Amino acid sequence: MTAGRGGRLAGVVGSWWAALRIARREARRARGRTALVLAMITLPVLVLTFTAVSWDMSDLTRAERNDRQLGTADAELLWVARGPVFQDAWGEGWGSPGDNLVPAGPVTAAQVTALLPAGSRVVPLRRWVAFDARVGERVVGGVTGREVDLADPLGRGLARFHSGRAPAGPDEIAASPAALRRLDVRPGGTVTSGDGARSWRVVGVAEYPDDLGPVVTLYPSTEGRAAEPESSWLVDLPGGVDEALFRRLNEQGVVVRARTPAPPSGTGSPPFATSTGMDVEGMSVSVLVGGLGLLEVVLLVGPAFAVGVRRRRRDLALVAVAGGDDAHLRRIVLADGVVLGALGAATGVTLGVAAAFAGRPLVEQHLYGARFGGYRCWPEALVAIAAVAVLTGVLAALAPAWAAARQDVVAGLAGRRVPPAHRRRWPVAGLALTVGGAALAAFGAARTAPAVLLVGLILGELGLVLATPTLVGLLARLGRSLPLAPRIALRDASRNRSSAAPAISAVMAAVAGSVAVGAYLASDRARSDAMYAPSLPPGTVLVTLPEDGADPAPDRRGGRPNLEQVAGSARDHLGARTVVPVAEARCGVGADPCSVSPVLPPERACPWPSRDGLGRAEQRRALADARCTGDHAPYGTYFQAVVDDGTVLPALTGAGPAEVAAATAVLRAGGVVVTDPRYVVDGRVDVVVARSGPDGSVAPPPTTVDGYAFRTGLGAQRLLVSPQAADRLGLTAHPVGWAVSADGAPGEERQERFRTALRPFGVQLEFESGGSGDDERPALLLLAAAAGVITLGAAGMATGLAAAEGRADLSTLAAVGAAPGLRRLLSLCQAGVIAVSGSVLGIGAGLGSAVIILTALNRRYAEMWPVQDPYPVLVPWATLGVLLVVPLVAMLGAGLFTRSRLPVERRLD
Repeated sequence: MTAGRGGRLAGVVGSWWAALRIARREARRARGRTALVLAMITLPVLVLTFTAVSWDMSDLTRAERNDRQLGTADAELLWVARGPVFQDAWGEGWGSPGDNLVPAGPVTAAQVTALLPAGSRVVPLRRWVAFDARVGERVVGGVTGREVDLADPLGRGLARFHSGRAPAGPDEIAASPAALRRLDVRPGGTVTSGDGARSWRVVGVAEYPDDLGPVVTLYPSTEGRAAEPESSWLVDLPGGVDEALFRRLNEQGVVVRARTPAPPSGTGSPPFATSTGMDVEGMSVSVLVGGLGLLEVVLLVGPAFAVGVRRRRRDLALVAVAGGDDAHLRRIVLADGVVLGALGAATGVTLGVAAAFAGRPLVEQHLYGARFGGYRCWPEALVAIAAVAVLTGVLAALAPAWAAARQDVVAGLAGRRVPPAHRRRWPVAGLALTVGGAALAAFGAARTAPAVLLVGLILGELGLVLATPTLVGLLARLGRSLPLAPRIALRDASRNRSSAAPAISAVMAAVAGSVAVGAYLASDRARSDAMYAPSLPPGTVLVTLPEDGADPAPDRRGGRPNLEQVAGSARDHLGARTVVPVAEARCGVGADPCSVSPVLPPERACPWPSRDGLGRAEQRRALADARCTGDHAPYGTYFQAVVDDGTVLPALTGAGPAEVAAATAVLRAGGVVVTDPRYVVDGRVDVVVARSGPDGSVAPPPTTVDGYAFRTGLGAQRLLVSPQAADRLGLTAHPVGWAVSADGAPGEERQERFRTALRPFGVQLEFESGGSGDDERPALLLLAAAAGVITLGAAGMATGLAAAEGRADLSTLAAVGAAPGLRRLLSLCQAGVIAVSGSVLGIGAGLGSAVIILTALNRRYAEMWPVQDPYPVLVPWATLGVLLVVPLVAMLGAGLFTRSRLPVERRLD
């Protein structure tokens, strides 16, 4: 029995060895098809290898992180509290044992040195400092400032100098290459601050490996003074950082970042939570997305193996005549996938590693914004990528291998093509998978489970792939009434379903994914636009003064602006029509904080709170309650209380002339105006002033005043209180800024000019953008472009394979008098069958998937409390426009690059 098993094993090994040798010979003979398959396998392997190697180089080791964090220093100290603290091993997290944490505040170098062993030296470091500069007539931001003495050996280890020297005084800076480009300055030039109060000379070009963006290095301003609270200290110690020093510094409230890990915290300190589990949901989604990509490559490569099997049908028949069984025939075809998959893996991995090493500077600069740790690979990932590439080749050859094992030996010896019989169980299985996948995708969308949703989409796509050969056969029946060229194209697609169906399926999968994602993005943008409520009327700009006692802005030098200064700048830069002061209703100078708000009548308030935990019956009752159908019904509403006699009302509310006149009359009669009609009952409004005392909020009984209400359509609710009503409620008018009514919504350039004009005063500006977010059209066009590239590639590949397969038929047509242009027309029609069929099926599948997902989400939202706005079902016309043009491009390309005349070939059948 043992000898029998050994003999069978030796037979299998010998059979595979012979199959691999045959596959290698066939790869050399059919070089065009081999190059096509290698390109399809190599490209994704190259991309994955490039990504894996770049990721491995960017993932810093602990030693590399320490060198980047500390430079040449032994440790970095951060004094955070006036009391004991505990920290994690590397000083990346810390906490206080007690509840009353007292910040350390500014400290001096002498205070830090006093905590260290004799002979220690410290250098202050601030890793972020606000910095802006004037370039021409505009102020440029987005530049990070750092304060450290790069001339000191401890500080110099943090940066790498391209040229020049370190700043030696407060009027000198060093800039990174990106900062030089942002500030439009060269080494030796001068940089002026945004307010024009000071200037610096660029004396060096210094680059920080952890930030390749615009960074300038300032000379430390803590010489002989206390450092800012966010400053840290680089330390040079006569010895290493031992456990005793860690304990002593932590007891004083100092967090230590050293090259050696800190000892574990004491038993009285809570341990830091460490996450050792994997993100199962994220990993499953990544695996499923990778599976979709693998399926796409298999579908694109499969036709090449199918054509190879048909061209070798006589050789395979000879193997069968010589005694080879079905297993031998399958191994010969599968060996093609193993050989080409291995070649594609080796080529892709080699090119990917070389591209990652060669393109490292560009990736560092433009993608990561930081230098990598070193040149290294990720061997485990490269082995996995290579294995997936071989698996891709085997899977692509799997269906042709089964077809080769079932071919008619006699027909193969005669060189005749016998279309395989298509069994009914495949379309039935495809239909079942499609329906089941759609139901599973709907379930995953309703449960907000991305992994389940992707599994459903994959099953639905596999079902469509299984049903595609039957659809191709049904489509071929339409060719009976068509002219010669499209009739032949449809006939060839039906006869060669093993190569045409995967190509159509690949196009369908790419188009369906693009359309589904495009429909979701378009619906999500429409939903966001419907939910978005502007805080200001169109054309209104709010200028807010800084709070009294607040820290002044770094560039503030003009004091508090007055009405004439704001109005003049608004007229010059915004084309303002009116500028009116805004006064907030407060409880007086020096009084306790208070809030002023109208009181919603109990009979109009929604009784169901906006919280989770409501039962199904309670949710249904809440959804049916008429008091809970308003935009803000379940939520508490915040009202901004403004003292006004009708002057600022048009600018803040955007009300029409009739409403402005009626509301102004109420205000001048001593009433109030509220922007929510639910709060007004019979022309009266209850207003409450809640003061915060030492024992909590104190709310006296509400005061009833005359009121007027109207809806503004804005997201901010306002309570406008007349001066008479403010006196009655014990409120005072506190100036907070101005409301500017501009001539239309100002553009970015006008906003920047206005912001620059008021920058010296330190005011804050609020512009209404008029939208909910970025435009989704670039993403839609990118998706459509990706699907279009796959469509063109699949159509071109299938057309080329069909041309190689049908040369003998074309020679016969030429022999019986067919015009030379028929060849071009036939190629055009063959490309059209692949591209048009796949695009039409993909558009239908994509729209169907989007409708299922959005409908499931909307049904879930409709049963939630508080009510969520539904997703509108929209068609991504931008994506469809591109995808409808792509088949025409594929057809024109096929007709353009096809030769009209071919040499006459000998026919055996």
